[in-house]
Amino acid sequence: MLKIALLGLAAISATVLIHAVGTAWWLQRLRARDLGGTKRVELRHVLTVLVTTAIILILLHTTEVFVWSLVLRVLPGGGLSSFEEAMYLSFVTFTTLGYGDVTLQGSARMLTGVEALNGVLLIGWSTALSFAVIQRLWKKTDRSR
Repeated sequence: MLKIALLGLAAISATVLIHAVGTAWWLQRLRARDLGGTKRVELRHVLTVLVTTAIILILLHTTEVFVWSLVLRVLPGGGLSSFEEAMYLSFVTFTTLGYGDVTLQGSARMLTGVEALNGVLLIGWSTALSFAVIQRLWKKTDRSR
């Protein structure tokens, strides 16, 4: 049980670090593009920022699901037969979809709850970042009129 809890803590630490580095990098890139300036903003620029933000966040989440998949696959007695099955379970759990057609066995089951909590936190973080980007773009387009 302690080994499973430590694996969960390691996965949470890794995914939070991945998300922190990824979002900090993207925010630096956005600042470099001068989203706060007074220049007129073209629709092309707004769309580029919004689409790129969404793609980066999806890539971050996919990377985080991959980390969880590795953890779930190496669990002793977890009952998963392949990495593909671990990846599927991780996607379904991280997003809190929870089909229940693939499950872990024994005490390893508690990790699915931990992963779901981790997913909710990181998806909420992405939602907040998306909102902040949209709000900044909105202010910039409003000023340029």
